[in-house]
Amino acid sequence: MKVSYFQDTDTLYIEFRAGDIAETNDLDENTTLDLDASGNVCAMTFEHASERTDIDHLVVEGIAA
Repeated sequence: MKVSYFQDTDTLYIEFRAGDIAETNDLDENTTLDLDASGNVCAMTFEHASERTDIDHLVVEGIAA
């Protein structure tokens, strides 16, 4: 999983799994969801992230497998 924030465009990109994107769905005018050919969620993109999320306070918690 990879989280990237692009300050110049105020875009937050969260990649859940690497893979080829087969489809991108608009969840609203500023949020997209990327799916692979099997329908698995690969990534989400949030435009205007600083207005819609708490981008300054990223917390990562590990979950034991």
